[in-house]
Amino acid sequence: MSVETQKAVTAIGPRMQGHLAMALFAFLISISFFIGKRAAPHIDPAALTAVRYVIAIPLLGVLAFLFTPAAERSAIMRPKALWRFPVLGGLMGIYFILMFVALRLTSSVSTGAVLTLMPLMTAILSFFILRQKAGVTVLGSLTLAALGAIWVIFRGDLNAILSFAIGKGELVFLLGVLAHALHNPLVRKFNRGESTIVFALWSAIGAGVCLLVFGAPALLETDWGHLPSVVWVCIFYLGTVATAGSYFLLQFGLLRIPAAKANAYMLLTPGYVILMEGLAGSGWVAPQVMAGALVTLIGLAILIASPEV
Repeated sequence: MSVETQKAVTAIGPRMQGHLAMALFAFLISISFFIGKRAAPHIDPAALTAVRYVIAIPLLGVLAFLFTPAAERSAIMRPKALWRFPVLGGLMGIYFILMFVALRLTSSVSTGAVLTLMPLMTAILSFFILRQKAGVTVLGSLTLAALGAIWVIFRGDLNAILSFAIGKGELVFLLGVLAHALHNPLVRKFNRGESTIVFALWSAIGAGVCLLVFGAPALLETDWGHLPSVVWVCIFYLGTVATAGSYFLLQFGLLRIPAAKANAYMLLTPGYVILMEGLAGSGWVAPQVMAGALVTLIGLAILIASPEV
């Protein structure tokens, strides 16, 4: 990063940096749903998730070495309280595995909609874990966005909502989103002063160890030589941009703005995925479903415009 770029980033201010990081994070995650939907039928979710970390961890290690001052590099090899990272990594591992299980069972739009419930979950968990109190405007906007997400999840069918006829894929991913929502406030609670990139590296190592143990049978059973090209595109995108990049952006944002606001950017996901699927020729969602996605965007706009919590 050039001196001019560093000055420009610094001039933005830490809060704005956090908002920009989370907006980019949401975009990268949306691409994961789009690609993952096409790769999920061809590979076991545990194998896919484990191998993405095999790629991501060395990349994060290089970035941590490059961006950490020489006098502070000992923290890369000797982190404090090592137990924190399997906890954080395990929660993220659960999230990613259940995401790809869900993508086998339902559409990328529906899983993207389930993800938008995360900010409200995060706000609730942040209150109990961090004592972060969200104001009326924040809770109101998150609730509005959640209602829009529920409308998309049930495909605009009021009878399905009233009978709570939720699909198996959506229910599976809801458990994964809950794990991610728990991870988010724990990032701030567990941070012991490490830089963002070092903290991201060790969180990824924690996830990688857990996933390699859990996914060992699937890794051995996968016929790696006969996977379709879409799987390899997915693996390398997830391992580089979506894992290393999103880990850094997520923790960069969570350390600069409240967890509830940071994760509100998940509300962009359904709109991004709807746009990607439509442009790719997979068909556009029904107008009533599009309306639900619009409601989530309105919720995000209200939240961004509100004072910081």
